[in-house]
Amino acid sequence: MAIDVFKRFSCSWCHEPLTDATYFCSNCPSFIIHKKCLDELPTEINHPSHHIHPLFLYYSYRNHFCNLCQKEHSRAFYGCSLCHFNINLEYALLRSIVEDKSRHQHPLTLFWRQDSFICDACGTEGNYISYICSTCCTIVHKKCISLPRIIKFSRHDHCIFHKHFLQTRELTRKDCKICFNEVKLDRGSYSCRRPGCNYIVHVNCVLEDARLYKVIEDEKQCEELEEKSMQSSIIRIIEVNEAGEATKIEHFSHQHCLVLADKLEEEIDRKCDRCMLPISNIFYYCSECPFFLHKTCAELPIIKQHWFHQSNAYLNSDSFKKCYFCSQYSSGFFYRIRGYMDMCTRCAEVADIIECEGHQHFLFFDFKCKEKCNGCGERCLYGAFRCGKCRFALDFGCLTLPHSALHKIDEHKLKLTYHDDKEQSYCDICEQYRDPSLWYYSCSICDTSTHPKCVLGNFPFLKDGVTASSYYHNHHHNLKFFRKVEGFPECSCCGKFCQEEIFKCKESTCDYIVHCKCLHFYH
Repeated sequence: MAIDVFKRFSCSWCHEPLTDATYFCSNCPSFIIHKKCLDELPTEINHPSHHIHPLFLYYSYRNHFCNLCQKEHSRAFYGCSLCHFNINLEYALLRSIVEDKSRHQHPLTLFWRQDSFICDACGTEGNYISYICSTCCTIVHKKCISLPRIIKFSRHDHCIFHKHFLQTRELTRKDCKICFNEVKLDRGSYSCRRPGCNYIVHVNCVLEDARLYKVIEDEKQCEELEEKSMQSSIIRIIEVNEAGEATKIEHFSHQHCLVLADKLEEEIDRKCDRCMLPISNIFYYCSECPFFLHKTCAELPIIKQHWFHQSNAYLNSDSFKKCYFCSQYSSGFFYRIRGYMDMCTRCAEVADIIECEGHQHFLFFDFKCKEKCNGCGERCLYGAFRCGKCRFALDFGCLTLPHSALHKIDEHKLKLTYHDDKEQSYCDICEQYRDPSLWYYSCSICDTSTHPKCVLGNFPFLKDGVTASSYYHNHHHNLKFFRKVEGFPECSCCGKFCQEEIFKCKESTCDYIVHCKCLHFYH
């Protein structure tokens, strides 16, 4: 830790500024002590938490249980061997009065009480140690005296502020936007100050994962953050119409100018080169080559602060990647989060609280959810969108499935369907068993029903001709993807004829052709 960082803290024993010769507790980040102070600690103390016997200083590399904070610690501690009573150094050296106007406008006084209480800062129970403010008539945990006043939480667009209680003219229930349980308005919480914004969260919910928020020093910093988030346009407007719409633009992802249109001249299946979903509404197209972008896709910010992580996500248009969230390969655009998590733009558009046609209640993203997905039946390993009222969960992959799809088995569009009343169901494409409790595609006119993968194929979001680098697969050259192939070439792996979805070697001197299911992908 650098010396300039230490200067912001003081020693828990002498309260003097820290130097680089210090010890700190990995379990209690607020406890830091000079090396010389640790060496000079008294071997015996009388402590208000244990009046009947003195406490002696012990050193042990084994964990000991602190009776005050109810956690395991190692190294130095004070204890009473007669009563088996131990306290960690941090609690032995507590300051009797704490003054920090950036956290609370009045001094807080240490109060030893061996009864339970409800903390006015976070709304949860505490015991033994508390700090009180006689002016505000509040009592708080020791850990809550240093709660940040302002934070920027990745799951909300604005900064949120800590309050010990919220005043309201209405008798209304307010639910936490993370856990969806009630927030007591007479207890501490974080909420948004913006007019009309009802965002509110429990203190412990919002501060649970340090990767999802950052502390804001003052309100001016909030304004600077919001200004930066607006300065990320990726288009240059060349022409506008009378209504002020950009009719001709330059886009960072394409070498030619793009022109605005509201319908395709021919009845052909064109996909947006950003999200790889069919072109249906207003879009931009290139008059020199087959390149299309939905208008909303063309206007995506190049820098995005996504709710999944506090760090910025950066847009790129690499031609072939696997999405970390929905596990689909795509030739569209991606946001890169933390330098290694690639998120396709379909997933990037999903909010952390959503309505879904396949369920009657709101769903919210829970990072700890490990339930089975109700769409595909697979275990959700990295969190999921779940219901706060029943055991319903969805992963990113099912949530971003196309609402409809075309397949040669049916002359109509097949619609994504969420419920099946039949006890025994079969897929009309592969003719194998289909679990009626899971999502499927169907045509109500023709009574067709199919597995999602059978309709969409292995790579529904890849564009014909896209190049897959040898970084991703087990062939030593780059390969090109084709949804359909002319003739019936033999697969270089299994020897069977290829009819649909193949990868073909890009090198003219190499005859390698492989079924998608035969090609081993590394990532």
